[in-house]
Amino acid sequence: MRQLQPISGPFVWNGKAMEKRSDEWTVNLTAADVDELDRAIRSVLARGLALEQTRPSDFPLPTLAPRLKEVGHELEHGRGFVLLRGIDGERYSDQWARYAVWGVGAHLGIPVSQSKNGELLGEVTDVGVRLHTPTSRGYRTKEHLRFHTDHADLVLLYCARKAKQGGLSRVVSSVGVHNAMLERRPDLLALLYEDYYFSRQGEEAPGQGPWYAKPGFSMRDGCFSNQYSRSFVESAQRFPEVPRITAEQDQALDMLAEIADETCLEMEMQPGDIQILNNHVTLHSRTSYEDHEEPHRKRLLYRLWLSTPNNRPLDERERVLWGEVEAGTLRGGVIPASGRRFAFTPAESEVTQHA
Repeated sequence: MRQLQPISGPFVWNGKAMEKRSDEWTVNLTAADVDELDRAIRSVLARGLALEQTRPSDFPLPTLAPRLKEVGHELEHGRGFVLLRGIDGERYSDQWARYAVWGVGAHLGIPVSQSKNGELLGEVTDVGVRLHTPTSRGYRTKEHLRFHTDHADLVLLYCARKAKQGGLSRVVSSVGVHNAMLERRPDLLALLYEDYYFSRQGEEAPGQGPWYAKPGFSMRDGCFSNQYSRSFVESAQRFPEVPRITAEQDQALDMLAEIADETCLEMEMQPGDIQILNNHVTLHSRTSYEDHEEPHRKRLLYRLWLSTPNNRPLDERERVLWGEVEAGTLRGGVIPASGRRFAFTPAESEVTQHA
């Protein structure tokens, strides 16, 4: 059996305790910060730049950008999640909100494709999709989402409109889950370091199979990483060539979910809030919700997946999903049928390596 040890660091936390210390993970934008953001949006719109053409140099944030560098450092080396608050979402049009999300994200990393359609900025809203189908994706439904990660170093969510009821965001330290499993059932934790089989949900690129094998948890050079979606594991079981999941593997996933539920932080995002999560050290989920009937009031979040310049090294077995596994490399996302997988290259960006 794999010999595992507890992992220590600021990315190990409990949601109940974190709920009482919101000042530690909330970055309050000042009026000057928001004015700077507004000026950058006006400048980009005046120049007629399309969203995907906008680079960090096109979106200058002289005062806010250094604060975002600190946020980037906290996300990679600290708790692994941050909430930016201070934008008055009620006064931002959808167009302005999209540029705000893109501009902030471009100062943290490089946007990557979120689907086979090449979406670089996703819309998290209910379009009637139902889960547990071969090609379903949770961000297109109002159903409860189980704890999972996305295929990028960071996921950034901007709340444009909240639901009539429900739709609460839930975040948990996956490293904390790891340590709790080590205490309770180290045999089940060891299984998460071995291969599970995941479905690509119909988004495989030419030359890729419809499923792949990789571990849920991994460690390289002292850096922990998790990449996980139970729905994708269950979906892969429809392929006859995929080995059947064992009772013990299923039990390990049950325990992971149980501990995540016990130790998560739950929050209600308000219009204008920006939540940023490190997918290597957190898991996230969402409660189901009841939406407004009027289309213009329906719940809407804008989502960016980001490859970051200060990202960690990954286990070689992660290459099947990430493409690159070395630290500081451009990686992640879904290979699109056409268009760019990455919004721009590091050479086109002025985002520098974070400390």
